[in-house]
Amino acid sequence: MATEQSVNIILVEDDDGHALLVEKNLRRAGLVNGFLRLKDGQEALDYFFNGAGSRPDMQQVVVLLDVNMPRVTGVEVLKQLKSDATTTAIPVIMLTTTDDPREIERCYEYGCNVYITKPVEYDDFIEAVRRLGFFLQVVKLPANGAGQKG
Repeated sequence: MATEQSVNIILVEDDDGHALLVEKNLRRAGLVNGFLRLKDGQEALDYFFNGAGSRPDMQQVVVLLDVNMPRVTGVEVLKQLKSDATTTAIPVIMLTTTDDPREIERCYEYGCNVYITKPVEYDDFIEAVRRLGFFLQVVKLPANGAGQKG
């Protein structure tokens, strides 16, 4: 499945057990994409904004983001990703244990693409990841500043 191989998955999850479960289910579903785990929101911000991640790679990434994490919450990471021109187009799937409608609404207001409550229905979860990965393959977004006429 060549279309799935070029999209990388970044999981931001502080719980080792949940991280292992998510990766295991992605692999069991046959996804062979690149996979990177970041252990909390601060590590995610460092990756996206302080040079750990390369900018061309950001065009082919799906982020799975836990909401409740130490140091920096997933909601804050989401806000920063969606407010920066270089990362705003990155699809983000929020993962959380709460189904509080206010939190769900807030995440969609900040720009999340999908909100999934843990423990997740893994078939639905895998389908959401596949669809966002396929979206990235079909829709090529210009890099920051590309395509603008000066």
